[in-house]
Amino acid sequence: MDIEKYITEVPDFPKKGILFYDITPLMGNPQAYRNAISEMGKLIKSFSPTKIMAAESRGFFFGPPIAIELGLPFVPIRKKGKLPRKTLEVGYSLEYATDMLCVHCDDISAGDKIVVLDDILATGGTATAMCDMAEKLGAEVVCCAFFMELLALGGREKLSGRKVVSLLQR
Repeated sequence: MDIEKYITEVPDFPKKGILFYDITPLMGNPQAYRNAISEMGKLIKSFSPTKIMAAESRGFFFGPPIAIELGLPFVPIRKKGKLPRKTLEVGYSLEYATDMLCVHCDDISAGDKIVVLDDILATGGTATAMCDMAEKLGAEVVCCAFFMELLALGGREKLSGRKVVSLLQR
């Protein structure tokens, strides 16, 4: 199945000069969405992870269903002020903004083998922040996995030294 036909390019969103990849048409087609989840699960499984970590909001489109597919716990990464227990906070940069990500400190432990997962690898800021979080809490990042990778933005290089997989590349 050609899942790329379910991605819509939206120019100048969320601001002028940004090309946004809208994946909601993918989720609107259960067969295509299921295929994407299954294929990403296959990419990740060989790394023998013990937990899947993904950031809101678009990472949540892939993280929980892949965690269920692989029978693994899901660790939600949220924006500041959204998690009720003690958190670790890490700042990061996007191609168009800066922000802060948080994780519950007790959701990740030494010995965990984490897959850092997101919808798109662009500049690598979000994924790097998630890797830093996991590693500060004593876990090993076994893989960074993405639905789509935007090769021209160099995110893979920012994640150098880490294993990176992506289902689609543009």
